[in-house]
Amino acid sequence: MRLIIERKEIKVYPDPKRVIARYFFNGDERAKQVIKNVLKLSEQEVFGLISPLLQEYSKRHRNITKILTRHCKKVKPIIEQIGIDYEGLSGYRKLLMGSYFTHEYSIESAAFFNPSIVDDPNQSDLVEGEKRVIISFRAVGEGHISSVVFRRALLDRQGNITISPAGNYVDEAEVIRNAVYNKKLFLKKADVTNIDATILGELDARLSDKFEYAELRRVILESKAIQPDEVLKLEYEKVLWLSDTYQEMSFSRDTDISDRVIFPISEFERKGIEDARFVRFVKDDGTIKYYATYTAFDGSIILPKLLETSDFYDFKVSPLHGEGAQNKNLALFPRKINGRYAMLSRIDGWNNYLMYSDKLTVWDDPIKLQTPEFPWEFVQIGNCGSPIETEDGWLVITHGVGPMRRYCLGASLLDLQDPSIEIGRLHEPLVIPNNDEREGYVPNVLYSCGSIIHNGELIIPYGLSDYCSSFASVNLERLLEKLKQSVSETKTLTV
Repeated sequence: MRLIIERKEIKVYPDPKRVIARYFFNGDERAKQVIKNVLKLSEQEVFGLISPLLQEYSKRHRNITKILTRHCKKVKPIIEQIGIDYEGLSGYRKLLMGSYFTHEYSIESAAFFNPSIVDDPNQSDLVEGEKRVIISFRAVGEGHISSVVFRRALLDRQGNITISPAGNYVDEAEVIRNAVYNKKLFLKKADVTNIDATILGELDARLSDKFEYAELRRVILESKAIQPDEVLKLEYEKVLWLSDTYQEMSFSRDTDISDRVIFPISEFERKGIEDARFVRFVKDDGTIKYYATYTAFDGSIILPKLLETSDFYDFKVSPLHGEGAQNKNLALFPRKINGRYAMLSRIDGWNNYLMYSDKLTVWDDPIKLQTPEFPWEFVQIGNCGSPIETEDGWLVITHGVGPMRRYCLGASLLDLQDPSIEIGRLHEPLVIPNNDEREGYVPNVLYSCGSIIHNGELIIPYGLSDYCSSFASVNLERLLEKLKQSVSETKTLTV
């Protein structure tokens, strides 16, 4: 007999009105002509063009003048190439130039799905039985480019969910390049991304064992300047693209969490940031960090990465290394186990693996944990977020792919001290796409990136056919009882 699942009425849909103002560049020659055309205009004509633009777009962006100024500065080298003193340009002319190198991008125009949920760091001013949470979503816009966005929500005593309205603006973070790179790990990751071996050998000889971005850029530019082969020049560019995968990002303190979008910031993730799995991690000293594993995708190469934050304003971004940091579906346990970090993964694309590490960013020696056993998961099994600690074991929400590539949600229970021991697994799906959920961007798919326990209920946010998102809940005690019973049921079936 299947468990009773309560589907919540609330659904969260994509909103095409949520836009960011991004840098727009169509090549040097076209940029030169645009700049020359703007330079021909009188100051009166410049003011007449930029004034209504500022009035219109200030209603759509928090600080449009700052954005246009920043985008104009990006073409400063081209302005100076044609013999113009950049500093001598009037403020209005710089703004107008910046507007020609700016376009709006609707981050949610196509889909809004694959949510994960964690406790909000701020639990003040609540009544007993309530919990404030932060939900992350995968937002998809034009060109199937994915980003990470957030909403704040409140769970009441009965498990009802109220999602706070989104703000009027959407902001990208300021990107800070202050990482110190470990040469050995950096070059190892570069090798995985198929950068030319001769280029990597040259960098190995010239870079310090620990280096900063400025040193890397200097070495790259010097080497590129004397490289006659245009193909190899592109390989140097790829190294700089890889360096962009190590970043720190900071959002303005006057933004609501719904205003913040983590948009692809490097060439190695230009096709999207996919399926962030957030987890509230308790360190050995009791302090709290929030981590998220996600998939960076450039159209051909998958690069697993890690986000780290304490407050959802400042984020540190790092790539993950090692033979276990491959493919998709990495999910970090919410605390160390026997003194080591632990992670679930799916390195071969269709089985679940378990890994341990002394370093958060280096993962080797994956151990096969689960293989598809039941018809609804014969194609593949994977996790749907970080394991959740209960008195009976680690609760893992899984996804299984079956006939007609239908994705269903399942559940497993792992031993608290030794997660390589599977205590139980549901023989039937926990949640199956119903007739109201099977139509969308990708039909017949239910998927989640992280659940939470609240007042004896497991709350599961999930994506509906890769289009919008909703929530379901199940009684935790009954679920755990069913998982423990599944062991004896399996033995009965095999007798």
